[in-house]
Amino acid sequence: MEVSINKTKIEKRMRGKMDGELVNVIVKLKKTNPVVAKELARPKRRWPAVNLKDIDMIKGDVLVAGKVLSAGDLSGPKKIVAWAVSEKALGKINNMKGTFVFIGEEMKKNPKLNGFDILR
Repeated sequence: MEVSINKTKIEKRMRGKMDGELVNVIVKLKKTNPVVAKELARPKRRWPAVNLKDIDMIKGDVLVAGKVLSAGDLSGPKKIVAWAVSEKALGKINNMKGTFVFIGEEMKKNPKLNGFDILR
């Protein structure tokens, strides 16, 4: 069962955001990738925090609409796109020759954020 995404609810949640860059990303994603926009429009305390061991189970590149944490290891290089990352997780990603990109930077190259598996 696919959950419908209410764009009006996304707009209401955006009003409480103080981070201007986050609001701009949500506005751009609202039309192109509403699933990620909905995740980012939620309160930050409810954003997903995904560990590296969970990311390692996914084949291919990964998009996290939240924060990447350092529990576990990667078995190979991956491209990980997220809003935030812990310092330890960034070190582990770099040690495995992987790449980490912030969502705002990735949207400059790939505005629709296509080609990623979304972890929530």
